[in-house]
Amino acid sequence: MEIGVFSVSDITRDPTNGSTPTEAERIKASIAIAKKVEEIGMDVYAIGEHHNEPFFSSSPTTLLGYIAAQTERITLSTATTLITTNDPVKIAEDFAMLQHVADGRVDLVLGRGNTAPVYPWFGKNIQDSLELTVENYALLRKLWDQDVVNWQGKHRTPLQNFTSTPRPLDGVAPFVWHGSIRTPQVAELAAYYGDGFFANNIFWPKEHYMQLIGLYRERYEHYGHGRADQAIVGLGGQFFMRRNSQDAVNEFRPYFDNAPVYGHGPSMEDFTAQTPLTVGSPQQVIEKTLSFADYFGDYQRQLFLIDHAGLPLKTVLEQLDLFGEEVLPVLKREFAARKPAHVPDAPTHASRKAAREAEAGAVANG
Repeated sequence: MEIGVFSVSDITRDPTNGSTPTEAERIKASIAIAKKVEEIGMDVYAIGEHHNEPFFSSSPTTLLGYIAAQTERITLSTATTLITTNDPVKIAEDFAMLQHVADGRVDLVLGRGNTAPVYPWFGKNIQDSLELTVENYALLRKLWDQDVVNWQGKHRTPLQNFTSTPRPLDGVAPFVWHGSIRTPQVAELAAYYGDGFFANNIFWPKEHYMQLIGLYRERYEHYGHGRADQAIVGLGGQFFMRRNSQDAVNEFRPYFDNAPVYGHGPSMEDFTAQTPLTVGSPQQVIEKTLSFADYFGDYQRQLFLIDHAGLPLKTVLEQLDLFGEEVLPVLKREFAARKPAHVPDAPTHASRKAAREAEAGAVANG
């Protein structure tokens, strides 16, 4: 099980003191958080892509490239890379470049995005979002898998004898997760290609995501990539904890109540009852996280949102230290003990390179 954190890159006022961090402060905070993720033994740092306020992460690969130079082990990923409004050629080139910079410690989550105004900013129509998702991803795959691409589609100019550069590291493209919170067509797309499916189940009740993940697993098996319970699934989550659970509740409540995403809606108690959000003690975080597999099956990646809603950097780093001390070792041990032998680990550059070499060797030997 890979365990890490993701950020949506929001810039939010701290409701306890009225201060709002600058863009520069939040960008630097992201770097500090990623370094702490590696320090405590987590596996993944991911950041989303947004092109509108109050978010700062318009160029995730730039930030991840800098983080690559500051770290040695963690996988660098995106919480969303917009497959609809980005040119597939640029995605192919940016992430291949990041692969080389980070020695292969790279994958990405592709998504449609949930901000309607972004589409016209990049010359696209939101009504075409599903068509763009399917067409752009088909082209992205060709750009990574074929050295010379001839291609024609509906939503961009044709390509003739085109080679994207640099080529993927070791001839192995970055692993792709398809992210969705509501779209069955995205689950179908992930299953068709045998890619991962990341269900960022942080907002809605589990029953909704059980349907999406169940569809992905069923179709993954249908397309011949393996058994349904071998499909590659990632989940989102959120926590805020202190050693004493009531301290966590009291400290986090003003942040929850004023958060731009879920503030002024359901109570914190109702939200924690219906979603993965855990506000309490380390033991409560452990118990709730371990329960996810009961609903969604064995899965490969668990990412937590922890730097949102105006929480100051000092508090976020304290959360990570506590997680590393009291939660991470237990989750690692329990997930390892529970995982059936036939369920694969999350793909890495090293494992995919080894599989490619083994396949080439088998072909060469007849």
